[in-house]
Amino acid sequence: MPNETNSDHKRSIRSYVIRSGRLTDSQRNALDTHRQQYLIDFQPQIIQLDSVFQNSARLIVEIGFGMGDSLLEMAKMDPDSNFIGIEVHQPGVGKLLHGIAEQELTNLKIVSYDAKEVFQFCFENESIDKVQIFFPDPWPKKRHHKRRLVQTEFMEQLLGKLKPGADIHLATDWQAYAEHMMDVMQAIPRLSNVNGANNYWADPDRPGTKFEKRGQRLGHGVWDLQFRKDK
Repeated sequence: MPNETNSDHKRSIRSYVIRSGRLTDSQRNALDTHRQQYLIDFQPQIIQLDSVFQNSARLIVEIGFGMGDSLLEMAKMDPDSNFIGIEVHQPGVGKLLHGIAEQELTNLKIVSYDAKEVFQFCFENESIDKVQIFFPDPWPKKRHHKRRLVQTEFMEQLLGKLKPGADIHLATDWQAYAEHMMDVMQAIPRLSNVNGANNYWADPDRPGTKFEKRGQRLGHGVWDLQFRKDK
């Protein structure tokens, strides 16, 4: 008799690769010391936001925060919003945990798990005010394009979790991926390009990342997209 788990349930295509980055002593200590306070353990059930945060402020979710510098700055500069960052790479999780504890922030939490499953199971419909995806892996080789995070199926799933009028902010330093993002987003009903059809966001309201600044020094362009869910 065939194994149902293996034969009937195909594993979803991952948009990331777990890299074996070495943890610094600070990152390892933060994971050990601050996990319970600032990290939300993944369970296939709705996150009870009222128990996670001290208030019911608007919710901003960032997918793939990297080392977390820009997300930490945003949470520090916007204490009237609550933030959840999703990231699988442990050095980045450890670094952000250290930053949250050092800044004594109460409005920023972390989920260290596959974002697709987090959105599938952990957020109520129409519960999120903004989603941010900055510099996801562009998977530039054509045979890997299916691994890109910004795909119609995931964006439509994500859309159901957004409140009417909520924004999706995307950024990439790969022009081909920017064009792919634009095609995907503009083809989804109930999403509108805030900057007009086929236009990118010329002056985005986000702090620059170290990754982005390094790319700009090398002459790379950066493309931001802002889409809004129709009310």
